Amino acid sequence: MGVVLWMLGALLSLSLMAVGARELSGEINTFQTLFIRSVIGLLIISALIARVGGRSLFATSRPGMHIIRNLFHFGGQYGWFVGIGLLPLAEVFALEFTVPFWVALIAALCLGERLTIRKSLAIALGVAGVLVILRPGVEILEPASLIVLAAALSFSCAYVGTKSLAHTEDPLTVLFYMCLVQMPVSLVLALPHWQLPEEPRLWFWLVIVGVTALSAHFCITNAMKRAEAGIVVTLDFLRLPLIGLVGIVFYQEPFEMALLAGALLMLGGNLINVYRPRYQRELLAVVRDKERDKDSH
Repeated sequence: MGVVLWMLGALLSLSLMAVGARELSGEINTFQTLFIRSVIGLLIISALIARVGGRSLFATSRPGMHIIRNLFHFGGQYGWFVGIGLLPLAEVFALEFTVPFWVALIAALCLGERLTIRKSLAIALGVAGVLVILRPGVEILEPASLIVLAAALSFSCAYVGTKSLAHTEDPLTVLFYMCLVQMPVSLVLALPHWQLPEEPRLWFWLVIVGVTALSAHFCITNAMKRAEAGIVVTLDFLRLPLIGLVGIVFYQEPFEMALLAGALLMLGGNLINVYRPRYQRELLAVVRDKERDKDSH
């Protein structure tokens, strides 16, 4: 039950962030939105670190990796926000499901991880899903779709960086430097188009984007701690019908069957990618139980 509640929090956070990005699109420059999001995130994370008394969490021995990781993450966030303003919400979320396949390829190239038959099959299904959604040769590829795919690739590079940092850094440290690095970058890019939001409605959505960007990450992290990756991936797939319903009800967007078919192919690829034999699942369960006992003492 716990993992369901955490994933429900993640689904609501991601959907609210997407709605916020759509509401701000055309009203506030995207770089300015990302700057304000970073400021809100930095304040929240700094308060959390100060509250738990872990001032050491502000320090890092790997500033270079944080910078590289967050430049890719910033690029992914920018492409995602641009795509939200140009494409149906469900299509953006569907194309975002390609991230695990890019991660597998990048980890194999950069971290020396083995590209097994299982991972190769998962990648093939992911590519097939993208082709079904975009239908190249049947329709002209929209530049916005390519922007979202590029954003997914940037997110994948950032996730590989996160995987590397996870060996030495606390999750709060990673989040702190995410906001700290991206804040000045977004400010410099936002200044030429800066305009102070005057409507309370815009400030409301800016706060929603800033808070949900952190709450989504926090909920997914906790869900991953409490359940196998396959369960989390399956529950995460519910984002697609949920955001599709939001798009239909509030924005009169179409929901095409090709999009659902392509997303199901990618879901199958993701499940293949995270599947583990029973003995491995039992071993991981034992490790998680030991970690929980350790945290409770």
